[in-house]
Amino acid sequence: MELKEFYYDLPEELIAQVPIKNRDESRLMVLNRKNQTIEHKIFKDIIEYLKPGDCLVRNNTKVIPARLYGKKETGANVEFVLLKNIEGDIWEAMVRPGNKLHVGAKVIFGEGLLKAEILETLPDGTRKVKFTYEGIFNEILDQIGLMPLPPYIHEELKENDRYQTVYAKYEGSAAAPTAGLHFTDELFKKLQEKGIQIANVTLHVGIGTFRPVKEKNIEDHHMHTEHYYINKEDADKINNAKLAGKRVIAVGTTSCRTLETIADEKTGLVKECEGDTGIYIYPGYKFKCIDGLVTNFHLPESTLLMLVSALAGKDYIMKAYEEAVKEKYRFFSFGDAMLIL
Repeated sequence: MELKEFYYDLPEELIAQVPIKNRDESRLMVLNRKNQTIEHKIFKDIIEYLKPGDCLVRNNTKVIPARLYGKKETGANVEFVLLKNIEGDIWEAMVRPGNKLHVGAKVIFGEGLLKAEILETLPDGTRKVKFTYEGIFNEILDQIGLMPLPPYIHEELKENDRYQTVYAKYEGSAAAPTAGLHFTDELFKKLQEKGIQIANVTLHVGIGTFRPVKEKNIEDHHMHTEHYYINKEDADKINNAKLAGKRVIAVGTTSCRTLETIADEKTGLVKECEGDTGIYIYPGYKFKCIDGLVTNFHLPESTLLMLVSALAGKDYIMKAYEEAVKEKYRFFSFGDAMLIL
């Protein structure tokens, strides 16, 4: 398939710059794949579409304040975005300006609270970096780092926790699993009272999520890898739902990609495991585990738009996006949501 098939026109004013006041009062577009219908609701109405015994699977990763501004020893300003902890104090980072940060270059952040040395330039242009500091790394990050908001958000984020889900637990992401931003503790309580199971996976989201697809033929695109983990208790909840003939609904494309990576080819069942995934889901993919998806509205020509097109059908998704633009839905990370069943 060609990349241009996933293009749509989006007026810039529809790109949400700030979070809505109440998380669960964003809009919700509901797609019914069987009937090919499109409904317009409020996010908290999601409870009407979930049935007792269904299992909602969410990604409990936590975003770290991964954007760092510092200076080279020469005094030049530089910017790092931490992508992945390789081992110990060695990280993969996206750096700017790249042409000034060669192997051996040294950088100072927070007036010396944190220092870095470039160890290696990786094939995709990112750097392997070693940090030195006194104290606890995450506490220093909290002190001097900023939330790594996507490049299409130009407004300053007033409260960092609005770029975290209410259930964020394990630090390691360079971007939020944004479909989860719409949920509140109160909404989860109501869902559980209705008999809906809540399971967790952990997938640390890399900034590669925002990397554009540049190949004309989408099959030639190469995905970044991200680290995941699921424990036995959560795997059992998912399997119990599947074995009882109930639905497994992923909250976000990151949960979806984790489940589809680990699911058994024949049964769709999962087990406790940990690893890295570079799974690339586009039309033609046969889903093994999930029956539904909660997701936001994605960038034109993005791998995430391809994933939802694989689940619901490209023509149906593009029609839904056309309607979302017409109805002035808010798009991307701080925008409105879609439920595909």
